[in-house]
Amino acid sequence: MLATTCFSPALPRILFPPSFRSDSTPLHLSSHKPRAPITATSTGSQSSLLSEPSSDSNAAINLRTAPWTKTPLYLQPLEEEGVDLAKPERSNGSDGHGGKKRYRALADRRNVKTGKYAMRRIAKSIEKLQKNGDSGETGMKLEEVEFGDFYLEGFDESRTRGRMPWEKDDGIVLRRPKKKTVTSAELSLDKVLLERLRGEASKMEKWVKVNKIGVTQDVVNKIHFTWETNELAMLKFDVPLSRNMDRAREIVEMKTGGMVVWSKKNALVVFRGCNYPLGLKLSTKMQVDSPYCSRTPFLETDTDFSLDEHDEGGSNRSINDNVDEWGEASTSFLSGSLYERETDRLLDDLGPRFIDWWMHKPLPVDADMLPEVVPGYMPPYRRCPPFTNPKLTDAELLYLRKLAHPLPTHFVLGRNRKLQGLAAAILKLWEKSLIAKIALKWGVPNTNNEQMAYELKSLTGGTLLLRNKFFIILYRGKDFLPVGVANSIIQRETELQRWQLHEENSRLKASELFCFDTGNLEERAKAGTLSDFKDITMEYEDLTTGSTESKLQADAEKGKIIRELKKQERRLSILDFKVEKSTKELTKLNASCRHVEPDADQELITNEERICFRKMGLKMHSCLTLGRRGIFDGVIEGLHQHWKHREVVKVISMQRAFNQVLSTAKSLEAESGGILISVDKLKEGYAIIIFRGKNYKRPLRSVSKNLLTKGKALRRSLEIQRIGSLKFFANQKWQKVSELQLELENVHDSGE
Repeated sequence: MLATTCFSPALPRILFPPSFRSDSTPLHLSSHKPRAPITATSTGSQSSLLSEPSSDSNAAINLRTAPWTKTPLYLQPLEEEGVDLAKPERSNGSDGHGGKKRYRALADRRNVKTGKYAMRRIAKSIEKLQKNGDSGETGMKLEEVEFGDFYLEGFDESRTRGRMPWEKDDGIVLRRPKKKTVTSAELSLDKVLLERLRGEASKMEKWVKVNKIGVTQDVVNKIHFTWETNELAMLKFDVPLSRNMDRAREIVEMKTGGMVVWSKKNALVVFRGCNYPLGLKLSTKMQVDSPYCSRTPFLETDTDFSLDEHDEGGSNRSINDNVDEWGEASTSFLSGSLYERETDRLLDDLGPRFIDWWMHKPLPVDADMLPEVVPGYMPPYRRCPPFTNPKLTDAELLYLRKLAHPLPTHFVLGRNRKLQGLAAAILKLWEKSLIAKIALKWGVPNTNNEQMAYELKSLTGGTLLLRNKFFIILYRGKDFLPVGVANSIIQRETELQRWQLHEENSRLKASELFCFDTGNLEERAKAGTLSDFKDITMEYEDLTTGSTESKLQADAEKGKIIRELKKQERRLSILDFKVEKSTKELTKLNASCRHVEPDADQELITNEERICFRKMGLKMHSCLTLGRRGIFDGVIEGLHQHWKHREVVKVISMQRAFNQVLSTAKSLEAESGGILISVDKLKEGYAIIIFRGKNYKRPLRSVSKNLLTKGKALRRSLEIQRIGSLKFFANQKWQKVSELQLELENVHDSGE
């Protein structure tokens, strides 16, 4: 068999041309002349696939080598075989164009792939070469082929694959495959039946929508209604159950009694079972499981129970017998890892579990099934240790938030108010855990996490670590005391107060046994007391002037009026000072503006022309608007710009009083040198129509120096507005001062 070793510059690999037959004369890598040993290296100066042949027909041919080879590769041609590797298009193959195709395949650069892909192809080609047993005919060993700075260590003489050069010492890191959960359908149904059901399920087009609130009784009734006509029912889940389809499958099987036979993305198909009783009456109460399913007993939960945090012996809740059965059933199927068992043991005495929980187990406590009002509930007694600040620092808050992240969810809440039962359960949880983690139910209308957090914080006295639309996390606080410790402290303080009262009574009884001259002591003890004040007022009371108390009240009222009068007079003086200051600023601005007097020799127009110009001005779409700045140099410049292209200009004024608009129109006429045509009331404001005149000439200076600039005009407008508002408030203060003065005179006259 003829074998050649070729390296392509585009895709370096080892090729075995299929056109060479096994009965042909083998091509030996030897010649009569001595030659250099065959090695593989790359040179940067090579630009063609095969180098040009030498003048001697028996000369060795320099083959195109791979980029990582170091020395050139020479091959002696055999003319008797009719194979000229230097000119592959003249090859005497079975196909007249076979040589051209091989040459194009070797020289084609379109499929250029480098890096790991190329090295992988090289290794596969070498493996194939060793399997075919042709490695001995090439005249070299694979261990001698150098690839840059490394050798092919992956293949040895025993032809077993070892570690490749591009493989790391630590091996290939593979992703751990997800452990497939064995469903109840796979355990109980026949394989043929299961395959048939899955085939039918993949073709279903109608489904029952499961909203955010979860698998409600309405959804269960729709499933049973579908089972009346079809043995399969398809469900499509919304968030959050669509994120955990394993949990969704468990909930559906638990509530319906069916078996999930097919699942894809957010869809499940439930099989009703072989022994499903048709004509089943649908229930309006939520059921944990169907009565025909023998895996879990039928039960209905009741929410009428109470929590008592002062009970001892673990009897902190009273639930009916059905809930006790739920506790036993939940203990059976919730048993799992150590993490789940410890969390279940922590939450067992807090209340019934939320079976529609959308995340992984363990199941949290359903806070909506806890009592709304607990008789005799009071916020817990708190006492901070000495030399301890009850407030959390930023570092402590960050640490507690990080600590709460991996903790399981303890409660699930869906109502805003009446959370005393939840508060009592949280206090019981805080005796074993620093943090209470509460999740908010999805799809419940009118929920307000801010109101929930405020209610729980006021009932428990804890510290709010986090509040959003998903979770509420409460820290018990540094001053939290367990129930037993708090009761001991309260009992100790009560006993201490009782002994203090007993000691005071004993001291009073002992003082009565001794006799002292108590006359001076009573006078000393009476000084500065209320009785001493009353004695003095009765002794120095002037009986001719009437009651002393009424006089004191009148004096107090008079002093109050005087103080208020001084305060209002001071404010009035401040307003007067501000008005005076603004007036000076306005006078300065008005002094810099010199208005032009109207021209006595004004051009005359007829009434017909006036009517014509008025109609033209009212029909114009382009206009000039006057704002709060009034008339300044920019307005006059805008008028002349309008008159450059048309005879009439329309000015819209935003002023409300007609006399102000008329004064503005006359000022525009005088400043611009035009003729006032009319002043009309429009929807946008007052329209001032001005005609430029028959002998109009554009002024040499477009900017009027006698008017204010745009900035000064704005300052003038602000000062006018400020003066108006200050005078308004000053008038109010003056009226207030007048009323206080009149009231003071009335009080003085009544006192006399």
